[in-house]
Amino acid sequence: MSIAEKFVSMEYGPAPEDSKEAVAWLERHGYRFEHFIGGSWRAPSAGEYFDTVDPSNGEKLASIAQGSAADIDAAVKAGRAASSRWQALTPHARARYLYAIARLVQKHSRLLAVLETMDNGKPIRESRDIDIPLVARHFYHHAGWAQLLNQEFPEYVACGVVGQIIPWNFPLLMLAWKIAPALATGNTVVLKPAEFTPLTALVFAELCQEAGLPAGVVNIVTGDGATGEALVKHPDVDKIAFTGSTEVGRAIRAATATSHKRLSLELGGKSPFIVFEDADLDSTVEGLVDGIWFNQGQVCCAGSRLLMQESIAEVLIAKIQDRMSTLRIGAPLDKAIDIGAIVASVQLDRIRRLVEQGVADGATCWQPQVALPSRGFYYPPTLLSNVHPTSIVAQQEIFGPVLAAMTFRTPSEAVELANNTVYGLAACVWSESINVALHVASQIKAGVVWVNCTNLFDASCGFGGYRESGYGREGGREGLLEYLEPAWFKNAPLLPAEKIRTLDSELDEDSDAPTSIADGDAPAIDPPTIDRTVKLYIGGKQARPDSGYSMEVRATDGRLLGEAPLGNRKDIRNAVEAARKASGWAKATAHNRAQVLYYCAENLSQRREEIAQRLGDAVGKKQAAAEVELSIERIFSYAAWADKFDGAVHNPPFRNVALAMNEAIGTVGVLCPREAPLLGFISVVMPVLAVGNTVVAVPSEAYPLITGDLYQLFDTSDLPDGAVNIVTGYTSQLLKTLAEHDDVDAIWSFGDEASAAAAKAMSVGNLKQVWTNEGRAIDWFDSGLAEGRWFLEHATQVKNIWVPYGE
Repeated sequence: MSIAEKFVSMEYGPAPEDSKEAVAWLERHGYRFEHFIGGSWRAPSAGEYFDTVDPSNGEKLASIAQGSAADIDAAVKAGRAASSRWQALTPHARARYLYAIARLVQKHSRLLAVLETMDNGKPIRESRDIDIPLVARHFYHHAGWAQLLNQEFPEYVACGVVGQIIPWNFPLLMLAWKIAPALATGNTVVLKPAEFTPLTALVFAELCQEAGLPAGVVNIVTGDGATGEALVKHPDVDKIAFTGSTEVGRAIRAATATSHKRLSLELGGKSPFIVFEDADLDSTVEGLVDGIWFNQGQVCCAGSRLLMQESIAEVLIAKIQDRMSTLRIGAPLDKAIDIGAIVASVQLDRIRRLVEQGVADGATCWQPQVALPSRGFYYPPTLLSNVHPTSIVAQQEIFGPVLAAMTFRTPSEAVELANNTVYGLAACVWSESINVALHVASQIKAGVVWVNCTNLFDASCGFGGYRESGYGREGGREGLLEYLEPAWFKNAPLLPAEKIRTLDSELDEDSDAPTSIADGDAPAIDPPTIDRTVKLYIGGKQARPDSGYSMEVRATDGRLLGEAPLGNRKDIRNAVEAARKASGWAKATAHNRAQVLYYCAENLSQRREEIAQRLGDAVGKKQAAAEVELSIERIFSYAAWADKFDGAVHNPPFRNVALAMNEAIGTVGVLCPREAPLLGFISVVMPVLAVGNTVVAVPSEAYPLITGDLYQLFDTSDLPDGAVNIVTGYTSQLLKTLAEHDDVDAIWSFGDEASAAAAKAMSVGNLKQVWTNEGRAIDWFDSGLAEGRWFLEHATQVKNIWVPYGE
């Protein structure tokens, strides 16, 4: 073919990347790799190895050590031994190490890029131009955080030894996302790379040696799922950070429930790619290529659900098909290809199976006429149109180069379809109207929303999901907080175990009580007091309990103070329903929320004496007076915070700004602390309310009669019906119902260790966010410990909206 003909056809010839340096590296190691533990290489304790293969041709690359529980134990011990020395370094010293690692990543960038492509199957252009530069960026950025740590987080300390488990789609980048903030904050690390893609993690271990990183600060143990399970269950690991599937995330949540391990999960997604009729369709198509065919669609935030406004659907589909026909598929080391190999045969089989199921569900499948390589694991770019919103391909993560397309008519319908999934990781909105784009972006339940762009990432901007896409963030200030704890809380004493009370146990105890009084023992008859009946508070109204039972409430000296209703599953269900209907509370301006909270404080102040008098019967007059006064002050604090707990505007190194917005989580179930009935309730409910959440609260079991004072307080303070709902009863029973309820978005539990474990274990179903005191004592009378940003950060989730600017 002549040059003129090539100019017309625009056909690409092969442009292979030279792999000789990567091959030489493999040869130097004899194509066999051990674990990196305590600064040196160790053979697997069981002597077992497995193969990693090149997805482009199915050939073996190397033998990799299979980690056992003994290997994990050795790595954790090495991390623990290094922990105190690493934390004792000055922030500047730690910053120097991270800076050195960043420079070494740049120095060896081509080796890392080639090896990543050989092990993973992604196009070399993506490894070279996106992954490896971002790896260096994360270490540079976090070197800066290490330098500033004591200034920016003066009251925080490192978690300790952190176990990290990363996936195979971005092997080295996910390592950087996790190791960089962990080291910057003074933690030591035991990292398990994905079974399919361990090679660049092993190169990274060599870079740690070259940088002179102290032995044991970073440990790399390779292996399969059993290795990861051993890491998750190890009793001396202080935190687990996991990126991977929602199913495995759910298992990790269950496995860590009874421990004090902190947990952050970045899980699956089914991200909507929303296109409005006024969008620049040619730019949209290019964005779509990056959104779903980048890394063969093996991206947790891939824009795998195309939502098109009905008026442009036909035109857009035609443009997409034309562009799909130009995508080049082939050997990943060829710099002239767009789509490389699927990571493994098992993943390829899953993609095929789900596409077949989608077609069986009624979707129309279109693929370009393209020849796939004869060897290796390849799948063509695929468009499924006429997809029903309930189809398996619209609901399940395929993790392959498959786009499911459907239409909408109005912005509200687009939002409804976008949120019609259990996931909430990312989304894209394409529109030339910035008003439409930002209005829709604000309503989408996702941790990241890209406006007129897609798949942009930076170390300065947090990344993470809502709902079953996990919780916690990676990158930015919020990502750093995942590896820090308040110093006082880490060493706080444990609360005593609470007696578990149930309706059945109370009835059993009462069965032995005398049923009559002997004539000679009859007491003097006094006129009965007027009964002050306390009810539940649901949807802004007092409600009798569905059970028809009540619980006795006694003073410290045993006197009967009254009875409180025993709420049950139906009462919780009604309260959650009322809370969901009160979603307008989140839409109110922060100023308006602040005004309502100020009214609450004002009304509590006016009734301080009568409330303190009743509360004093349960906790003593001195404590009661202190609780009332501090409750007034604490409500004032959160009224003040309501319009001041702002987000941030990040300036990543692109022509974009990222708006980091603190958003309400939704409906929060709150199990209030037992030891301070009024102040504890106010301390945990007010921060949740201040940022726009709605609440289902279970007050202190020690003095649930406080409910009667609280609902009178809320009734007179302009709080919308359903914003706060109060269900009294036995904490253990109500906790179970709240934790298992799929319309509850988060659980706060402040009780003993058993309550903390139960909250985490029982809420695995929809992976709701859980925050507990881990059974530790909190001094609710100390404003430095029991109020402020620490509470507000747990009451919100950060959404990053990326907005481009310029030409």
